[in-house]
Amino acid sequence: MSDTSPGCELCALTVEPVYRDERLAVILVDDPAYPGFCRVVWHAHVKEISDLAAADRLALNDAVWQVELALRTVMAPDKVNVASLGNVVPHLHWHVIPRYADDAHFPNPIWGEKLRQSEAAVLASRRALLPNLKAEIVRRMSTK
Repeated sequence: MSDTSPGCELCALTVEPVYRDERLAVILVDDPAYPGFCRVVWHAHVKEISDLAAADRLALNDAVWQVELALRTVMAPDKVNVASLGNVVPHLHWHVIPRYADDAHFPNPIWGEKLRQSEAAVLASRRALLPNLKAEIVRRMSTK
């Protein structure tokens, strides 16, 4: 397993992370329809969680858990979706997505069929929580 792969957007990680340590980064995805959508990205270029050593698997799972807790604390979603797909980018990462009964796709996955239009005012109020979410992620990740 190499540490980086040329052309991999997650190896390059051009987005400023909310949190970063020697093993992983937490980024806030710029998705206007889903404020609070986060990714936990493993730095080394590996495809599957089973490629990691036991201690690294625990560290990754703990990070996903801490991000979920931060989302629940700050964003108060109806549900949190956690997914590791990697079909397009074969680089280990987890999507941690706050979901609401009034979001555009609920109860479908956000990559599924859109069922409604989200209200602009609701999305704006959720976006206003993002500074608090960033602070909560940093707080939780720094104290683990």
